[in-house]
Amino acid sequence: MSWLTKLYETYEQAKIRYDDLPIDQQVMPISHTLQNAHVHVVINDKGEFLRAQVLEKTQVVLPATEQSAGRSSGLCAHALADKIQYVAGDYAASGGIKKPGFDLYLTQLRNWVASDFKHNAVQAILSYVEKGQLVKDLIAAKIMFAHDNQLLTQWQDDGEAPALFKVLPKEKGQLDQGSALVCWSVETKGIAQSKTWLDETIQQSWIDYESQNGGEKALCFVTGNEQVVATNHPSKIRHSGDKAKLISANDTSGFTFRGKFLTVNDAANVSFEVTQKAHNALRWLLAKQGYRTGEQVYLAWAVSGKETPAPTELNLMNLFASTEEVDHQKNLGESYAEQLNRYFSGMVGHNKLEANEQIALLGLDSATPGRMGIIYYRETIAQEFIDQLHKWQWDLGWWQRVKKNERATWLPCAPSLYKVLDSVYGDVLKSSETLKKNLVARLYPCIVEGQPIPIDIVNNAFQRATNRVAYKSEQTWLWLQNLGIACALYKGYCKRTANLTHKKDYNMALQETYASRDYLFGRLLATANKIEQVALSIGEGNRLTTAERYMNRFVSKPASTWLTISTALQPYQQRLHSRLSGYDSATKKLVSSITDMFEIDEFTSDKKLSPEFLLGFHSQMLWLEQHKVVKGEWVNKTDSELLAEEQPTQVL
Repeated sequence: MSWLTKLYETYEQAKIRYDDLPIDQQVMPISHTLQNAHVHVVINDKGEFLRAQVLEKTQVVLPATEQSAGRSSGLCAHALADKIQYVAGDYAASGGIKKPGFDLYLTQLRNWVASDFKHNAVQAILSYVEKGQLVKDLIAAKIMFAHDNQLLTQWQDDGEAPALFKVLPKEKGQLDQGSALVCWSVETKGIAQSKTWLDETIQQSWIDYESQNGGEKALCFVTGNEQVVATNHPSKIRHSGDKAKLISANDTSGFTFRGKFLTVNDAANVSFEVTQKAHNALRWLLAKQGYRTGEQVYLAWAVSGKETPAPTELNLMNLFASTEEVDHQKNLGESYAEQLNRYFSGMVGHNKLEANEQIALLGLDSATPGRMGIIYYRETIAQEFIDQLHKWQWDLGWWQRVKKNERATWLPCAPSLYKVLDSVYGDVLKSSETLKKNLVARLYPCIVEGQPIPIDIVNNAFQRATNRVAYKSEQTWLWLQNLGIACALYKGYCKRTANLTHKKDYNMALQETYASRDYLFGRLLATANKIEQVALSIGEGNRLTTAERYMNRFVSKPASTWLTISTALQPYQQRLHSRLSGYDSATKKLVSSITDMFEIDEFTSDKKLSPEFLLGFHSQMLWLEQHKVVKGEWVNKTDSELLAEEQPTQVL
């Protein structure tokens, strides 16, 4: 019950903290539910029909009973706004497909108006629906359509179908106009707000009325008080069409609770107030800051209701304000650490999260349309939560290809969860929702708990990044993006792995004295790639280089493949020698300095390269981008030169 308690407490805090927001942005009041509305009917305060319109993708918060909020089958009317099947007295006479619920709706509305908590706008709606002519009025207003006094189930005339026929769901090509949900506006002289679903006085009127109609009282397992017990818990948690419930025990003939308990209440008692507030807080939080993968959702929130950073979507692109701050050569690790410390320390303190503030993390998924389960839950404090986000950024901090000010550039940060998923499996994820969910479930604890990066995910990212020929010419940006992500994953894996033989902490800058075989082979390939790119730019234009085409093979058999690449490189070196002799001399010196660092046996070995190869390749590639040759020597490019070379790119 811990998660319910935290959500219940969050609701109370959110009502106080966000009570000045527009009503549609506040946490939903109790005894209400969220629905998609299709028809907006406007009447006056005397209950006279004025006009109507079809709504597209409009969600409204409407008064509901405990039973109607959780209805899945059978008739059970909402209190005010509901489907035409319920609110239209002439629905059955018009050939409605479904069983009408008008009598239930009318009786409930009359009882509300007859109570001490009646409302003038509700009285006007009652006066209108008692006439029993809603379908007739909507047909006259050309909102609904009928033939021979029978509602159409499909559009048969030539021309474009009416708006209502476009927004209603179809089954086997047919629809039921009676399934359109009607919301009301009551125009009254002197009252500006006519939309009933935005009127707080109507909401409070219904809450006060509904609170008088409670059931049995028992000990609530959440509050520890004697309160009215909920018998039907809310659905529509992730979206308005969501039928899955977190708490459900309506299967009295099966084995939902039988075998351990005699009745539902033996398992757990949750009060009506607690379940309503907790579920409303959950809906509000998910809509505001949930991370969704199909029907799977993850959420991190502060119980106080304060704004909380999203673990999956941290955007650190603007950590560094200038190229000087991200100098690839000078104190990069120290500079990056300072910027991270400044960024994350700004999340705790005055008007921010307090260090010991409660943070909850929740993951939800449903195996069936009617049942939802908690797949992840953890409680922590704000400082520990922020520290883990900081650790993710530090451990996986690497140069990432990002879009900034409409230009592609390289910035140091950890990749977002979405980009990690794309780099690991790419288009395969589009056809496998289960695979995507599994990846998120495995990576989320790595972000919020600091768990090790799974090696199979690292290897998949490595294989995709080294398969250069799999990317089309217009996807060079994607290959570069995946290169950075693969490096970040391997760096994080080495930093966090429990296997001491692999535990390393790599520097984001080029390590010119690091003599690891795999790292050196990566540097060699990057240098060969740059030599051919420069030579091609002189005469032949843009195409894949030999190094890029042989990249995958180079990983499998580096020594023998290097002989092939170096042989193919000779004509391009000759071209550079005749046109750019200084550049040719500098690159030959660079290749020699790298090969001189090899042990002879390692340089001639065809042993397969590990993902460390990518770190050497990527670091050397960026080093070459940020340097130029002057009088046969390598020097740093200026900020203006680097900015001029950045090119507009596709959306990253």
